[in-house]
Amino acid sequence: MMNPLLIFLVVEVTLTLAIIPEKEKSSQYWRDQAQQTLKQALKLQKLNNNIAKNIIMFLGDGMGISTVTATRILKGQLANQPGEEYQLEMDKFPFVALSKTYNTNAQVPDSAGTATAYLCGVKANEGTVGVNAAAVRGLCNTTKGNEVESILKWAKAEGKSVGVVTTTRVNHATPSAAYAHCVNRDWYSDAEMPVEAVSMGCKDIARQLMENIPDIEVIMGGGRKYMYPKNHSDEEYPTDEKANGTRLDGLNLINIWKEKKPKNKVATYVWNRNQLLAIKEQEVDYLMGLFEPIDMMYELDRDNQTDPSLPEMVNAAIRILRKNSKGFFLLVEGGRIDHGHHEGKAKQALYEAVEMDKAITLAGTLTSEEDTLTVVTADHSHVFTMGGYTVRGNPIFGLAPAVSDVDRLSYTAILYGNGPGFKLVNGLRENVSTVDITNRNYLAQSAVPLKQETHGGEDVAVFSKGPMAHLLHGVHEQNYIPHVMAYASCIGQNKDHCISGMASHGPMASLSLAFTLLPLSLLHLLF
Repeated sequence: MMNPLLIFLVVEVTLTLAIIPEKEKSSQYWRDQAQQTLKQALKLQKLNNNIAKNIIMFLGDGMGISTVTATRILKGQLANQPGEEYQLEMDKFPFVALSKTYNTNAQVPDSAGTATAYLCGVKANEGTVGVNAAAVRGLCNTTKGNEVESILKWAKAEGKSVGVVTTTRVNHATPSAAYAHCVNRDWYSDAEMPVEAVSMGCKDIARQLMENIPDIEVIMGGGRKYMYPKNHSDEEYPTDEKANGTRLDGLNLINIWKEKKPKNKVATYVWNRNQLLAIKEQEVDYLMGLFEPIDMMYELDRDNQTDPSLPEMVNAAIRILRKNSKGFFLLVEGGRIDHGHHEGKAKQALYEAVEMDKAITLAGTLTSEEDTLTVVTADHSHVFTMGGYTVRGNPIFGLAPAVSDVDRLSYTAILYGNGPGFKLVNGLRENVSTVDITNRNYLAQSAVPLKQETHGGEDVAVFSKGPMAHLLHGVHEQNYIPHVMAYASCIGQNKDHCISGMASHGPMASLSLAFTLLPLSLLHLLF
């Protein structure tokens, strides 16, 4: 076995040789940096109590805190910096909280029960969307009476425009909680449902997308196959049977979506990037973009001739939604962060997170912090970690600087607690120093062999900026989030503070309102 002292010396020497930016060798640099941060923090004493005309919620599916850190380093290294000092767009948000992610019946949650929490304001069981904890997964007869409405519907009821953008299928767990009530997140179309559930009147999620809130202005993501009758050929992959429609009821939901729109409104369906980029927002009232039969491609695999990026979808969505003078609610999901982690493909996952951060930056340029509340969070974490005493600027997909002091083999800085990356060669761990660990589909090493890596159960971060963002602070139950967003926007159940736009003028507004209610003859006595 290698001498532990030798390993210690190797790590120490490596750390000593790390490239340190010259400015960081100065004590004054760090003092100035801290003082500047302090000045920015002091400005937060002046709270933004405006009414949020718009709400944008960015949901990084599976984007735990370790994923945020690794994404920051990656994005910095893509900008030719060491990476650790870099700032993601979400890092710049002034308020940060932690969210407890457990489901009502699960310590380590799934994306359906969590979506119900942060969109509907009610904690729920694993595997169910848009229903409370009295509903049991897979039991159709427990649906009725247990439905819960989402903030998307609350916004719609107040006359706001609403939209859903995702890199998964539009009827996946996260987006479906915005509009559906279903005891099984996997009931994408009626083909995935038990016969008895269909006969009892339960509806699949794709159909609910068209019927429950038929006037959603923007819907974008993947999931074409669930909208078409069984064996209907796909527009993009006409010879691929796996891309064919799945519906057993014979419905063409895209046609139904168009038919339900008012005759004086323009409803546009697109299925590729060129069609999306050609859209003139002033000429479109409703937009549906379904760019893949199932989920959209990973960013690293994306054909930029046929599939739009997440920022491109967000750009189109905001430009259409902001035409409404009453404002909008937009849900944006970086959904394939989660898929990359499940597959043990850390590189795919982190590049997905980089794309979502780019979309957050773009959204900031298209809106104002004065009237737009932006919330960035995750539904849950993953058993994803980074460590190994790596040096400053170590490639995020690189090796730890020393070999294991047990089996004397190298290991990667990124690791999973479980998943498909577990591999033995002649009874020992694979020698990863001989493997292309930078390949986009490399399976990062894991401690426990599983076909799919699992979620993590720890708290996740909530970043916020804009009106009432300061209400997201400390450690909260996940279902608290939509209540804050609704309060800020004067939708849902909390509206008492919205009298005559009181909130839009800050803490002095209530005093000003009081003056307006006094008889003119008495006002002079106060001055």
